[in-house]
Amino acid sequence: MTGNHPSVIIVMLCAGAKQPDAGHLCRPDGRKVMFVARPELAPPRPDCDYARPDDPAGSGLSWRQDLLRYNQTPGDNPLGLLPAWQLYRRPIYQQLWRRYGPDDLYILSAGWGLIRADFLTPAYDITFSSDAHRHQRRRWQDDYDDWCMLPSDTDRPVVFYGSKGYVRLFCKLTAGIAPGLRYVFYNASEKPDAPECQLVKFDTRQKTNWYHTTARDFMNGRIGL
Repeated sequence: MTGNHPSVIIVMLCAGAKQPDAGHLCRPDGRKVMFVARPELAPPRPDCDYARPDDPAGSGLSWRQDLLRYNQTPGDNPLGLLPAWQLYRRPIYQQLWRRYGPDDLYILSAGWGLIRADFLTPAYDITFSSDAHRHQRRRWQDDYDDWCMLPSDTDRPVVFYGSKGYVRLFCKLTAGIAPGLRYVFYNASEKPDAPECQLVKFDTRQKTNWYHTTARDFMNGRIGL
């Protein structure tokens, strides 16, 4: 199966670099919110407050619930939130969007879970990377009510591009998908732990964002499953 097969669903890992004009959710008094993994460890900022996605928003809802409500009317976007495919600065997201569109492209976000590429997403700074600052770094024991917007009854192949540290989250959020339909690309010498997933080795000396190259090669038909 090549990358231009029309029935494939693509799941791309999120990226740390966000657009500088990304919109923010706001507190009732209008103050901007930056979402991080551990607000108590974040350095003070004069321009915004910190919060976790599942913290109370002050409206009777959590920030996650508030964001879901905000997305119910995507045409009314006063806060200037960007769809996920536009939020990240790397060009691969725009390239995948042009190729696959809203129904076949999803983003695996350390802050929000598995979201549609057209889901309006606020600025956030959360990652599983061990190289990140402590306030950015999400731990596995942390309680997150992650979304999975990908229907579990899909009968199409679901292909994940991302680093080893995110394979566990991908497997957890897509556990309801039938065995044999999930494909995980990897480039390490040791295979990732991905139960009931098909593992596809991508040989490259590239260490940083190698999965962007993998996705591009798959999309252009240079590699397959």
